[in-house]
Amino acid sequence: MLLCKIMSGNAEDVASIVNTKAGLKYSNSGVDAMTAIAEAYKNRSLKEFQAALHKYAEDLTQDIIVHNHLQSLYDKMLEQNICRLIEPYSTVEIAYIAKLIDLPIQVVESKMSQMILDKVFCGTLDQGSGALIIYEDPEIDEAYNFAIETFQTLGNVVNSLMKRSQKIQVG
Repeated sequence: MLLCKIMSGNAEDVASIVNTKAGLKYSNSGVDAMTAIAEAYKNRSLKEFQAALHKYAEDLTQDIIVHNHLQSLYDKMLEQNICRLIEPYSTVEIAYIAKLIDLPIQVVESKMSQMILDKVFCGTLDQGSGALIIYEDPEIDEAYNFAIETFQTLGNVVNSLMKRSQKIQVG
């Protein structure tokens, strides 16, 4: 339940759940681990998150489902941190972002390329200069949507005329 609260973005609820009379009854190292993970998520700190994973490794890696969800949560936090850091820039060095979040350049570059492919933001990785070039999100032109709709309607008309002409030829 605590992991669900964290993953749904309600990490601040974890402390209140744990400190209730019913919650104190279940207090153990697993609950302490989830409290530490919730605190790291609330602070949006990858360093605290990794420290909690390292400190409570035995509790958090025994259950493969919990481990997979924590990996997903880590990826989500990494994406949020990268987005928050690159937001004010149009061009930024990858090494600078890696230094700010205290991760190897290769990890940050790999995550940025994944985010570009997933269309989290529009940009290009310039590996020659080691920079990320960020573009504005393209505006979708309404005329384009109307043109597509017109072509679909025209296609339906052609198909119905084709069916009628086949009926005339047979009949």
